[in-house]
Amino acid sequence: MGTSTSTVTATYTVTGMTCGHCVSSVRTEVGRIDGVTDVGVDLASGTVTVTAGTTIDDAAVAAAIDEAGYELVAPATAAPAAGASCCGSCH
Repeated sequence: MGTSTSTVTATYTVTGMTCGHCVSSVRTEVGRIDGVTDVGVDLASGTVTVTAGTTIDDAAVAAAIDEAGYELVAPATAAPAAGASCCGSCH
């Protein structure tokens, strides 16, 4: 029987991407991270989905995106900015 391998997937939001060259640059830089097996970049939504055979180092992903010339946006689970609410309707 075959062995099963587990993978980890994480999705990040990136700002500044405007064209196919941007997508290629981000895909190349993130793909160089040790353990990364796949990088999906969606220009329309500004998201980067990273798949790895081990845990994903968020700092390494941020550094790779920065190296490509773009900016990783704070995760959606971060606390809302001062004066902002989590959903705009309950506060």
